[in-house]
Amino acid sequence: MKRISIQERPDWRQTAEREGFNFHTIDGERYWDERAYYQFTEAQITRDIEAPTQELHAMCLDVVEKVVESEELLTRLAIPETFFDLVRTSWKEGHPHLYGRFDFSYDGVNPAKLLEANMDTPTSAYEAGAFQLIWLEEQIQRGVLPAHASQFNSMAEDLVRAFAAIREGGPFYFSCMSGSIEDRGTTEFLRKMAEHAGIETRHIDIEDIGLNANGRFVDLEGRWIERIFKLHAWEHVFHEPHGQAIPQCDTQFIEPAWKAIISNKGILPLLWEYNEGHPNLLPSFVDKHPQSAVPKGWVRKPYFSREGANIEIRTPTDQVIFEDGPYNDAPYILQEFAPLPRFGDSYTLIGSWVVGDTASGIGIREDDSLITKDSSRFLPHVVID
Repeated sequence: MKRISIQERPDWRQTAEREGFNFHTIDGERYWDERAYYQFTEAQITRDIEAPTQELHAMCLDVVEKVVESEELLTRLAIPETFFDLVRTSWKEGHPHLYGRFDFSYDGVNPAKLLEANMDTPTSAYEAGAFQLIWLEEQIQRGVLPAHASQFNSMAEDLVRAFAAIREGGPFYFSCMSGSIEDRGTTEFLRKMAEHAGIETRHIDIEDIGLNANGRFVDLEGRWIERIFKLHAWEHVFHEPHGQAIPQCDTQFIEPAWKAIISNKGILPLLWEYNEGHPNLLPSFVDKHPQSAVPKGWVRKPYFSREGANIEIRTPTDQVIFEDGPYNDAPYILQEFAPLPRFGDSYTLIGSWVVGDTASGIGIREDDSLITKDSSRFLPHVVID
């Protein structure tokens, strides 16, 4: 694994805008950054990332199987009691799931360590599944990269295959909060993959979803929403007025409610409890004293933190790094500190994608801090032996 500086394509911004990548720059700062790329060997990908991703995914599903059978564990994961049956039924009936992302600390030498699982509403799917592939193809065409350069990246075809498996049914709605260019980019990419699978699709903002007198979710024209991909976290839905209607409604949700178990950082202590000593896991425990100082060499994370918010690191040398945010009203975990590798001035995070039940590709984020945030830069990668 190497970080290699490279000349950026002179026309990459025009290419991004032509392709609909409208959030390549955020608040005047680069989000997409192709002034460097990461190079992996085939063995690093297959042995150190793809295989652990596949194994960890299976381990997460094993935890779901245990959790849905235990009200104690559902409670421990802060899932409201009124949604126990919904979560349990969505698992037992095999409600389909689409995608997710594991975040790893990996330096190219030592085993990848799982930092968290983003299995409900992960973003950066477009950048990983489409735009970095365009970058690769153009750099090969221009002779910048050798013809045998490749990527660990089958996301687009895997998504089309996953949608093809659920082709039958009415129009498929894709939904996110209005005003978020990044979220809309994610849902539009997924929507395009569904259309490639022959599915009729529609967009609707989360705020525009209605509930009719019969308890059915409807669009602005009063049409029944039979099935919907919602880029809106289950832990939010559980506490929203419309969310209370979901257990009785006849809409199919993707991601399904059982994904609330995996996307919850409370799963990390359970993974450790059931698989203690696994080389890709970090010791993790429910934090019973969240008001006390973080022990040296540990990280405190709220169950429902997103994009690095409210995470506190205390390194073995007593350096404290904290990212402020709104997630201060839920339980916390303590996870052993696994520092992100540093390349030059940047700390690097590997996001490893799962589509359906298949490890499908990676996306790489860089930050000047040990905590990866929504503003962290996205860099492409190549696989060359």
